[in-house]
Amino acid sequence: GGKGMRAVHRIEDMERALGAARREAAGAFGNDEVYLEKLIENARHIEFQILADAHGNTIHLGERECSIQRRHQKLIEEAPSVAVDEELRAEMGAVAIAAAEAVNYVNAGTIEFLFDPKTRAYYFLEMNTRLQVEHPVTEMVTGIDIVKEQIAIANGRRMRYRQADIVPKGWAIECRITAEDPSNNFLPSAGVVSSLKEPTGPGVRVESALYRKAEIGLHYDPMVAKLIVQGDNRAEAILRMRRALSEYRVGGIRTSIPFHQAIMDSAEFIWGTFDTGFLGRRNLTARPERSEDHEVIAAVAAALIAQEEGRQAVHISEQRRSVSSASTWKQIGRLRATGGRW
Repeated sequence: GGKGMRAVHRIEDMERALGAARREAAGAFGNDEVYLEKLIENARHIEFQILADAHGNTIHLGERECSIQRRHQKLIEEAPSVAVDEELRAEMGAVAIAAAEAVNYVNAGTIEFLFDPKTRAYYFLEMNTRLQVEHPVTEMVTGIDIVKEQIAIANGRRMRYRQADIVPKGWAIECRITAEDPSNNFLPSAGVVSSLKEPTGPGVRVESALYRKAEIGLHYDPMVAKLIVQGDNRAEAILRMRRALSEYRVGGIRTSIPFHQAIMDSAEFIWGTFDTGFLGRRNLTARPERSEDHEVIAAVAAALIAQEEGRQAVHISEQRRSVSSASTWKQIGRLRATGGRW
């Protein structure tokens, strides 16, 4: 995914962008055909996990938030999404089910959308007829083993769940750990894993191809592990991910772990006001100075309070986005005392 795509903002850039997209598509897919579509700026990437059996039963397992991306490649996913309320979830879920039923789909799959938070309009992107990398976050909040259900469906069994049975609980976040150097423009990092210490504890899940003396080459996808955490709410999940990332140690190669730590420390990420342009607006390739833990904890606590009071996302002004990381945390930590207003 994410290949063979170019955004065009000026007509004079059209020819160059078209040529680049066609070359990239031909190399990745063996087909250089392209199509044009409306560019939705400041959109969020929302997808719905579906299950469909051969007996006419199709359900969705809720949405995943996939807006933290680099070059259209997903880096962090969570379930559910702060941008989707119950009404919108039911509406988009029904559309996802209808899309699967329209092609008589049987399997686990994903219906992907671009969502415009300003207008609440959403646009169909694609259907992935397979298990997604990010499926663990859905498993964590629903308690459903999607791989097991996929095998049962392939065996011709009738699905044992109805839509009414799907009641997500808590929050889950996944970070894709790649063998890349975020401080050097994500240059691929090859080598031999000299040491490895994976995080453990309640609500922490690691799916990994790493082991001591593993040889990491340059000829395959750079993703080497997935770190997934679950919490009772989003704030708890963020704190748990911060701890898990701080415990993750991989020797011998560079990884994207510091990059994910920087995102977990970002005020925009904590408040849930990000979109697919999140990384394009800032430089997170160099590891910033870590905020004091008590400041970050205060920020996450303030976010939790705001969510519980019905303010799921606070719009951070451009002026606030430009201030230093440390001062941002101090101001967020005082947010509660000011009534939740900037």
